[in-house]
Amino acid sequence: MTKTIDLNADLGESYGSFKKGNDEQIIPLISSANIACGFHAGDFFVMDQAIQLCREHGTGIGAHPAYQDIMGFGRRHMVYSYDEIEALITYQIGALHAFCIRHGVTLNHVKPHGALYNDAAKDKQLSEAIVNSIYAIDPKLKVMGLSGSLLTQVAEAKGMTAIHEVFADRNYNDDGTLVSRTLDNAMIENTEQAIDHVLQMVTEGTVTTVTGDKIPLKADSICVHGDGAHALQFVEQISDALKKEGCLLYTSPSPRDRG
Repeated sequence: MTKTIDLNADLGESYGSFKKGNDEQIIPLISSANIACGFHAGDFFVMDQAIQLCREHGTGIGAHPAYQDIMGFGRRHMVYSYDEIEALITYQIGALHAFCIRHGVTLNHVKPHGALYNDAAKDKQLSEAIVNSIYAIDPKLKVMGLSGSLLTQVAEAKGMTAIHEVFADRNYNDDGTLVSRTLDNAMIENTEQAIDHVLQMVTEGTVTTVTGDKIPLKADSICVHGDGAHALQFVEQISDALKKEGCLLYTSPSPRDRG
């Protein structure tokens, strides 16, 4: 039986004269792109170009909102009120959604970025503010979050579709959270190790943590960070490995099926 799996990357992270990532080469290889909305990276022209690339290659489109922290690339914890979070998320989704309308494509999902993503994984009130802001824009939007996290639980409790995300290039703690980027063992740098890591999560529904334990997790979508040193190599080889295992790379709906 063919298994469908989504392969995503965080993209659209260049801005002005600053070039980050390799959107042109990665977007054709993935099934979903999470596009920065200007608060941690990206700008109006980069967003526009990323949407065009997704449309050209049939790649699913996700908004990638963040704390307003371009100096820290959105990876620093920040404190906002509930109402401020709702406005923060609405503002960023609205910007990307406008470019989707401009190019006649569908916005498929929303995935918080960086510290906002990690904070929401364990903060119910923050998750509720994020989910409620997404729901108010369009209840059909999917919510992408760390597999099994509070964010995915809150989205499902709201009646929304949650996308349980796992990471090709990140190590896991025993509680299912990601190893902090402040630690030397946060990232998986070896391609073969990343492939084995992904295939275990997809085929077995488990992940081996940094202590050597195996824990269960649900894998709807696999993320490769677009700014990683080996991002293009990882995407190419992980995509090939998944296809050899009989997996079909898929996102729903296709961005060409706007409706």
